[in-house]
Amino acid sequence: MIDLRDLYQEVILDHSRNPRNAGRLAEPSGTAKGHNPLCGDLITLDVLVEDGVIRDVSFDARGCAISVAAASIMSDMLKGKTLAETHDLFRRFQEMLTGPDAEAEGLDKLEVLAGVREFPMRVKCATLPFHTLRAALDNESGTVKTE
Repeated sequence: MIDLRDLYQEVILDHSRNPRNAGRLAEPSGTAKGHNPLCGDLITLDVLVEDGVIRDVSFDARGCAISVAAASIMSDMLKGKTLAETHDLFRRFQEMLTGPDAEAEGLDKLEVLAGVREFPMRVKCATLPFHTLRAALDNESGTVKTE
């Protein structure tokens, strides 16, 4: 029988080695850069929003398996979501990773990253793509840092 942790590790490694939506959008409505100095993760994220709905997300990332996998999973999940749904998803994901009694239910594919909460230094790796997405949606200049 496969241990759930082993399955989660396989999913994270798969998304890290074969990231979905890797690359850059030709005409994004927002772009942002993110950096996690503790781990060295770097991400450039493009988003296309039309009528309050995320139509496309892509990214170029270098970093640890957790950061790249989180960007891949996140970018896959957000297509077709409204901005309100996206902000709610990030809030619940953040709570899952940092809250004392947080639930992973309802986070779909992001649930595989629940084990990161056992390693507080890695939480920043997992949340960097969302912080970068928020900056892209808000058209913030500069680089988002996890510090």
